[in-house]
Amino acid sequence: MSLSFAAPVEASIPLHILAEDQVKNWLATQPDATGNTLAAQGFTGGLGQAASIAGPDGLPALAVAGYGTAAARRRGRFHIAAAAAKLPKGTYHIISDLNHDTLSAEALGWLLAGYRFDRYRTQPPLLAQLVAPQGIDTSHIEAQANGEALTRTLINTPANDMGPPDLEQAARDLAAQHGADIAVITGDDLLTQNFPLIHTVGRAADRAPRLIDMRWGTAGPKLTLVGKGVCFDTGGLNLKPGASMGLMKKDMGGAAAVLGLAHMVMATGLAVQLRVLIPAVENSVAGNAFRPGDILTSRKGLTVEINNTDAEGRLVLADALALAEEDSPDQIISMATLTGAARVAVGPDLAPYFSDDAAFVSCLEAAASQTCDPIWRMPFHEPYETMIEPGIADLDNAPKGGFAGCITAALFLRRFVSTSPYAHFDIYGWQPADAPARPKGGTGQATRALFAALPAFLKP
Repeated sequence: MSLSFAAPVEASIPLHILAEDQVKNWLATQPDATGNTLAAQGFTGGLGQAASIAGPDGLPALAVAGYGTAAARRRGRFHIAAAAAKLPKGTYHIISDLNHDTLSAEALGWLLAGYRFDRYRTQPPLLAQLVAPQGIDTSHIEAQANGEALTRTLINTPANDMGPPDLEQAARDLAAQHGADIAVITGDDLLTQNFPLIHTVGRAADRAPRLIDMRWGTAGPKLTLVGKGVCFDTGGLNLKPGASMGLMKKDMGGAAAVLGLAHMVMATGLAVQLRVLIPAVENSVAGNAFRPGDILTSRKGLTVEINNTDAEGRLVLADALALAEEDSPDQIISMATLTGAARVAVGPDLAPYFSDDAAFVSCLEAAASQTCDPIWRMPFHEPYETMIEPGIADLDNAPKGGFAGCITAALFLRRFVSTSPYAHFDIYGWQPADAPARPKGGTGQATRALFAALPAFLKP
């Protein structure tokens, strides 16, 4: 689906954004009938409230959206989107004293509120359409909204319709849309071309594993995005319990995120040489599945002892990261729904990330607050390096003890990037309950923050 602003029309409906402490003064400038109508609808300026005033023809002539208090706003984001969902059908233009960054974020939230996952069931559309507020970067906001929509749809689609071939097709469709080049290595060709970990993890599935490699842009810094594309994760021979398997269609959330980010980059013509690498597999159970205790040799030559077949994401990423570095990019970024430890640490709403680059961190943190895309920095804590060294191989894919699980996973991945600047995002990729502009289901995390940060960080 495409998310975009409405074309300006003469009859667009003015929408006044009013905080609780602004309502009284605003009503003093309005006819008594307006105050009476809003009072009858219970409008007080509370966060997420919405009300409308009908004109002589019975259609909305004016509308208001509550902006609450500063304290209430700090506890959430996309506040006007909550009101947009309650407004009657029409095309609206915002009247407010919001600053540029806030207005841009709220306009983005309105577009995101229009997202519907309707592949399997018709969903009622958002009735209220928004004319782009003056002064905002319309193309960038629409690119963010549609990149996010792509990520959501890929994650929401169940594994029977989003296996490795389907994920490949989604990447091919995106490449065709933007004129990017794409190549895919599939099945046993992964072995002959030295991607042994990707092949090993995916070989037990009926749908063959593959490595998707998309390139776009011929000038500017080299940016390589690597996304975990485990289309379904049973846990392998270390089989997950049923309750833990229920959301494993989202284990390709890293791949969905980097494709969404790639759309933002390409749609806006960011001056970078973009590469997207996605190891796409299913971690299945069969007679040829890899086993606990196996020792595997990676593309980089490092050996890995398998102590849990349910720690497969870091394996497929390892081969992809090794390939990424061979091209000497200016920045490598991996995104993955990698560890439950990250969820325990920061919950589902924050995207933990790892980076030792102060400039990257500074740009990203500033961008995250501007784009309503919360993140949280975690440490590459080097004293924990010994926890990923089993003794009989170079690396252990699942250190015993359970401590610092997201950190040890990040340290494992960093072993496959020796020289290029590297950042890793351990995202959740799922919205557990409905929230303004964020329906329950698949969601992008950290992609808007990265999109906003990249121009400042990756300067030509």
